[in-house]
Amino acid sequence: MTVHTNPPQGGRIVEEPMAEALSRRYLAYALSTITNRALPDVRDGFKPVHRRIMYAMHQMRLNPQSAARKCAKVVGEVMGGYHPHGDASIYEALVRLAQDFAQRYPLVDGQGNFGNIDGDSAAAMRYTECKLTPAAVLLLEGIDQDSVDFRPTYDDQDEEPMVLPAGFPNLLANGSSGIAVGMATSIPPHNVGELIDACQLLIDRPEATTADLVQIVPGPDFPTGGVSVEGQASILEAYETGRGGVRLRAQWVKEELERGTWRVVITEVPYQVQKSKLIEQLADLIENKKAPLLGDVRDESAEDIRLILEPKSRTIEPEMLMESLFKLSDLEVRFPINMNVLDATGTPRVMGLKECLRAFLDHRRVVLNRRSQWRIARIEKRLHLLEGLRLVFLNLDEAIRIIREEEHPKAALIAHFNLTELQADFILDTRLRQLARLEEMVIQEEYDKLAEELAGLQALTSSEAKQWKAIGKELQAVRKALLSPRRTIIADAVDSSAFVAPEAFIPREAITVILSDRGWIRAARGKVDDPSELKFKEGDKLGFLVPAYTTDKLLIGASDGRIFTIGADKLASGRGHGEPLRLMIDLDEKADIINVLAHEPNAKLLVASAAGYGFVAPENDLLAQKRGGKQVLNGDMKAMMRVTGDHIVTIGDNIKTLIFPIAELPEMGRGKGVRLQNFKQGGLADVAVFNSETGPEWVDGGGRKRKWDDWRDWLGKRAGAGRQGPRGMRKFR
Repeated sequence: MTVHTNPPQGGRIVEEPMAEALSRRYLAYALSTITNRALPDVRDGFKPVHRRIMYAMHQMRLNPQSAARKCAKVVGEVMGGYHPHGDASIYEALVRLAQDFAQRYPLVDGQGNFGNIDGDSAAAMRYTECKLTPAAVLLLEGIDQDSVDFRPTYDDQDEEPMVLPAGFPNLLANGSSGIAVGMATSIPPHNVGELIDACQLLIDRPEATTADLVQIVPGPDFPTGGVSVEGQASILEAYETGRGGVRLRAQWVKEELERGTWRVVITEVPYQVQKSKLIEQLADLIENKKAPLLGDVRDESAEDIRLILEPKSRTIEPEMLMESLFKLSDLEVRFPINMNVLDATGTPRVMGLKECLRAFLDHRRVVLNRRSQWRIARIEKRLHLLEGLRLVFLNLDEAIRIIREEEHPKAALIAHFNLTELQADFILDTRLRQLARLEEMVIQEEYDKLAEELAGLQALTSSEAKQWKAIGKELQAVRKALLSPRRTIIADAVDSSAFVAPEAFIPREAITVILSDRGWIRAARGKVDDPSELKFKEGDKLGFLVPAYTTDKLLIGASDGRIFTIGADKLASGRGHGEPLRLMIDLDEKADIINVLAHEPNAKLLVASAAGYGFVAPENDLLAQKRGGKQVLNGDMKAMMRVTGDHIVTIGDNIKTLIFPIAELPEMGRGKGVRLQNFKQGGLADVAVFNSETGPEWVDGGGRKRKWDDWRDWLGKRAGAGRQGPRGMRKFR
């Protein structure tokens, strides 16, 4: 319970549990972030900072016809009058509103350097200038006609709009993204023409479903173009639920060159992908040999995007090259859809496409009615004044005499002509010269015109059908003003599995993998006949020599129980000393390499630990996709070898040997395994697999291989203690 006590001297002390105090304050912070910073309003699509920028520029009369003003001036007005935050955040929001690669319909007309698609930042606000675009004017139209509610600014010195009139569905047209506390929003841009057509459908048929709307709005329309390959079913689900995503690919064309060669030209990159970073990414793929089909990349962009991709071989199909790059790079991205917005009551919730459009239309109806009521009040006031002028015009000379001669002309006018105070004040405020030049026809013409407009407005406000008809007419005018062709192509969903893997195009060449004792790896072409001629760094020597092909995957077993996978085509040339293996895999500094093998599909490996446990593992299950490898053995790995026989021979540190059939070992993907041999002291010294028809071999102290003809005398059951082996036997390899 919170207890308030007044100390004897100064201030106030509040005693409450820390958890309760933190919880209440953090909740207040979270709500403030959600409602006042991160989530847009469904009605106008703006967060507070964008709405304040728009309104401040409107107040500064920075319309499309006027001259642009310094952005520093605009930022200062926004910060001083409406948005008590840093100037950097305000300028960043203003810059984004001006970028045609970030906004489908830019709301700020920027003059100067406002950044580019390469990721370069805008110039300082003291150098750039800005004004509103015609699209922004449509969002602000009617704001001075009591069409929306206002609230006091942070310092109570002025007022700001709580929402803009929004002449078109800006939330969906320009999209929005933001991260709050515990929730986020991500809404892609769309085509205004399609959105307005969808709104028209909802006006004509309020019961229309999301499936009906998707026939008109087939998907997002990003400012940078691209190709959407998500598929209509996924897009429909995202629009139904408000959550989902869309796969967006770069637009590309094949360019024919001389002698049957060709290249790929990228003309559009996915939304929010920086071109410069995309080029770096592609260059890294080439350097790290992760894109076997790509030979070179360069940027020939001027005003339009033009990225050149050169294939390694002209025999490669361009579709195969692009499919491989879509998987490996940001030439394909997934834009998340999370339509989390603030509704008309300020409550955050996820809305689907139909709900968002319905909320916009309801807002437009409120704006129309409020604007109509404002206009009705103005017309009624003007008609009332014209009534007074008509009465005065019947005896204009008398009215002029009263004004000139009477000591209290107002009272005299009211008494003589039966006027109201408002009418009398209006006549007295009119100059005598203008009063004398009044014409009955002019007064009557204005009166009739206003009366007709008043009748139309009153009929409009009393008829829902007429209101929706007027809204539809307004939206059609907006559609005509903002109409632009769709930029993002909606394509069918692509099944990547239908394409051949890029590895299939790697030329199959014989190599010899050379791994030094200190962990430097390389690949020499062909077969190494004399390993003694190989050169290593000073103090280093040969560790493993593995014959393989460039198309092979290498399985590298480490003493910490992990098995790593490396493509043989990615190894450095055999001319130098190679490169450190630890740059290619995340190998622990304390771990040692146990063995290196070229992967054979459907083959099996024997994996054994120093403690004397082991199992048989299918090689296909051991391939790792990550640098961190795959944890296969629980324990310190002692051996990793291919199963090429039907029996296993083990020898312990106690020099006792055991032979048993390999069929007694379980087949597992990972784990500790089962005991191979029972040791009272020490652990496993060595293990080997052999075929019973040929028998095992062992290596003596001089390094010579010895045949073991009477090996059957050591045949036993798995996990047995074994017995002393032939004299001098210590290892099998």
